[in-house]
Amino acid sequence: MKNTKQIVVSKKVLAPFILITSLFALWGFANDITNPMVAAFKTVMEISNAKAALIQFAFYGGYATMAVPAALFVKKYSYKKGILLGLALYATGALLFYPAAKFEMFGFFLGSLYILTFGLAFLETTANPYILSMGPEETATRRLNLAQSFNPVGSLFGMFIASKFILTSLGSDVRNDAGDLVFDTLSSAEKAVIRTHDLAIIRDPYVMLGFVVLVILVVIAMVKMPVTQNADHSVQARTTFGRLVKNPKYREGVIAQVFYVAAQIMCWTFIIQYADNLGIPKAEAQDYNIIAMVIFLSSRFISTFLMRYMNSRLLLTIFAIGGIATVFGTIFIQGMGGLYCLIATSAFMSLMFPTIYGIALEGLKDDATLGAAGLVMAIVGGALMPPLQGAIIDMGTVAGMPAVNFSFILPFFSFIVIAVYGYRTMKVNV
Repeated sequence: MKNTKQIVVSKKVLAPFILITSLFALWGFANDITNPMVAAFKTVMEISNAKAALIQFAFYGGYATMAVPAALFVKKYSYKKGILLGLALYATGALLFYPAAKFEMFGFFLGSLYILTFGLAFLETTANPYILSMGPEETATRRLNLAQSFNPVGSLFGMFIASKFILTSLGSDVRNDAGDLVFDTLSSAEKAVIRTHDLAIIRDPYVMLGFVVLVILVVIAMVKMPVTQNADHSVQARTTFGRLVKNPKYREGVIAQVFYVAAQIMCWTFIIQYADNLGIPKAEAQDYNIIAMVIFLSSRFISTFLMRYMNSRLLLTIFAIGGIATVFGTIFIQGMGGLYCLIATSAFMSLMFPTIYGIALEGLKDDATLGAAGLVMAIVGGALMPPLQGAIIDMGTVAGMPAVNFSFILPFFSFIVIAVYGYRTMKVNV
């Protein structure tokens, strides 16, 4: 049994810990106000599920593009400057939703999200290793799980805004008595009026978010942040990446993170399509997404507590097996039972991102900043697999079952990869 008296966050770093932890809610909000936009854009822009899922490709592709430059910037300058630049890019991308809605161009929205996630890449690349460094290495994974527990708070708020103020206000989501969308039956002129209205509804929360982020930028700019003891600003990217690639625990951790993020985004993005196949409107389906996030948040705090007594690698393996089981039910149980299994999957996803992150970075010391960049780049999994899942859903039926059910074979495989990583870190890469 573990020593339960280990210090997770000391009083000396409590203030900066709280300040940096508040940033976790910021990218949680952006992530989860964006997920339901895939279904919204599909209808209002009259595009396929696969094309609508390019929202996720742009969003998570921004992480892959900017993670390494962000790490190099932070390594050369400081955590604070990295955070400020990240917030500036975040605000810019959010504010670009205004002209995107004005020109009614799907590509413009994609570009706005791409820039927004440049900022998120800076924030995640900076905040995660900074949290890990705020105390002893033996409690680093617990510390990151604690900080990451506030990420779902922002996510829940984003989901609430999407459900109560966006999806319920979309004119394109009006249905007839049979439950079918009315938008498809309207004339081109009627569709144009509704499209302008709906894009303005989608635009407004992002623009308001942009101004909020600017306020936070000013506040942080005025606060004196402590300098970490290991303030080596030399940049030797090639040498560092060479060492990282040769480290199996880190290398396999990046792969596991790719599949985890892919599984998370697919399970949360396509819960609306899964519910839609059962005749449930988007706004109501988003309520199920909120329930999933509440379960995710509760499980995050529970799993952080369990880490006081259980090895984080064992917990990761157990939770991955749980995810395999619930997604199996999502695929093969048709009706509300399958939807409940999909919602329950969030309980098992709760500890995965910070735990994989913490395990992969254990013992990296000076290489941790660039190592963090590789793990943030792994978020590209959220860009690559959702369009593939959307293409499967567009097929209608597969192997005699609804294609939306079969499409969850992708998260099923992802959880297998994570379970293997958890097991190997216990038995091989200790």
